[in-house]
Amino acid sequence: MNVKIITTNRKASFNYNLLDKFEAGMVLTGSEVKSCRDGAVNIGESYALIKNGEMWLVNADISPYEPANYLNHKPKRDRKLLLHKRELIRISVKLKERGLTLIPTKMYFKGGRAKLEIALAKGKKSYDKRESIKKRDIKRELSRSGR
Repeated sequence: MNVKIITTNRKASFNYNLLDKFEAGMVLTGSEVKSCRDGAVNIGESYALIKNGEMWLVNADISPYEPANYLNHKPKRDRKLLLHKRELIRISVKLKERGLTLIPTKMYFKGGRAKLEIALAKGKKSYDKRESIKKRDIKRELSRSGR
């Protein structure tokens, strides 16, 4: 299947240790799909949670689609995510552990359907982030000297 990436959450791997990844479908309106095709999406501040046995994407910003006019959507509304029941149960059991959260890492179209890659993540401490920066700088220096 051909995959067209809409947006990625580049800060996710810097701010969190990503433990397990899942692919979820999304329930979107027509104007939201058009905005996604234009790439007018920001998932940097968003997260997912489980309410009443269903998973929801909260605080994702899909900009209004201008030609949709009065049929437009609210940019920051909660959107339902589609997962298998066994995946939801597995995720909810893991979320009961202290300090774990669900972070969207990538949004893309796969076979014409909007998909969201969500990761079970644990927040990094500031010293972990400094360690990540140090490793990245060392890797950059090595690649420069190798030229």
